[in-house]
Amino acid sequence: MPPCMKTFQCTCSHPLFFHNLRCLTCGTEAAYDPTSHAMGAVTPAADGSYTLARDTRHPAPRFRFCGQRSGAAECNWLVPVDATGADCLSCRLTRETPDLSRPRNAKRLAALEAAKRDLLFSLQSWGLPIDPKTDEDPGGLAFDFLESVPDGPRVLTGHADGLITINVAEADNDYREKNREALKEPYRTVLGHLRHEVGHYYWDVLIWDTEWLPLCREVFGDEQADYGEALKRNYSEGPPADWAARCISSYASSHPWEDWAETWAHYMHIRSTAQTASSYGLDITRAKVLTTPFPPDVLYRPESEQSQAFLEWVNAWGILTAVLNETARSMGQPDIYPFTLNRSVVTKLSFIHLVVAGSAAEGQVQRLNRRKVRARRRLERRAARQSH
Repeated sequence: MPPCMKTFQCTCSHPLFFHNLRCLTCGTEAAYDPTSHAMGAVTPAADGSYTLARDTRHPAPRFRFCGQRSGAAECNWLVPVDATGADCLSCRLTRETPDLSRPRNAKRLAALEAAKRDLLFSLQSWGLPIDPKTDEDPGGLAFDFLESVPDGPRVLTGHADGLITINVAEADNDYREKNREALKEPYRTVLGHLRHEVGHYYWDVLIWDTEWLPLCREVFGDEQADYGEALKRNYSEGPPADWAARCISSYASSHPWEDWAETWAHYMHIRSTAQTASSYGLDITRAKVLTTPFPPDVLYRPESEQSQAFLEWVNAWGILTAVLNETARSMGQPDIYPFTLNRSVVTKLSFIHLVVAGSAAEGQVQRLNRRKVRARRRLERRAARQSH
């Protein structure tokens, strides 16, 4: 598997971290190039453009800083010098932001945008399509970061047709913890929200109206079950007694769409964290942890080469999380990964891995055309429902 969160280095040989605007040691300005997934110190040119200082390409591509670098988003991404518009790919995906003159909102937006850049880094690394939602491409992706204000509409975190809405209060530790306890959740983070909601988006992009749909129904259940009624039942009656044997979370048991989105989020948690540990050279094979590995028959398609690679990875994850959780406890902190993987969940995770691998192998033009056709079909279906 390709690395996810890589290790980066400044020209002074000290480390750079993914969200750095400058080196913390020598003060040199730093930036991230989303076209090559590289980050480093930048070298200014006479025309006001920049190149990555250690870029070995000839000639080295030239960039501009994102237009939001000095704004509340504190964006350190680069924009190709010949690109239209001032903003980078990540910032172009943000459609609406809260009133930054109101208390906390500037700090909230910085946290949300940083989490979104983490999200996009993983998606890009895995070859998944990331295209802004436009009139020409209604099947694209967009984000609204909104605040619930007095006498205004209540902002609910969710996804609808590629638009992910996040209540900016989720960036506040006190608000998030209050809701986590009220909903009896073991884990609640901004990045977790984004990964869950983008899972809904990729169900539309990768599953709906494709050859994966009937197979997905076999694994996750039939998403045609009434969604509103399923959620109402979940909140009024609670999850079924056997949810822990089938799902990664109690909420995942409420409806097949939520099972997919919750499992997708965990796929991203696991893959991103494991690959970050690997990029730093951590060798978990020497860890003194005894775990029972999952056997090949737990995989969705055991015969697939991709599935075999996934099995090695998910079994290594069991060792890594045991070490991480014990480390957190040593600091008096909650478990980093407060979940238990079972056979059913690993089967679902391996299914998602095959879908992601298949998307990465598909041609970009073919994928874009297929998504546009499906987006038009969704709009036609919605219009037909509203006319009756």
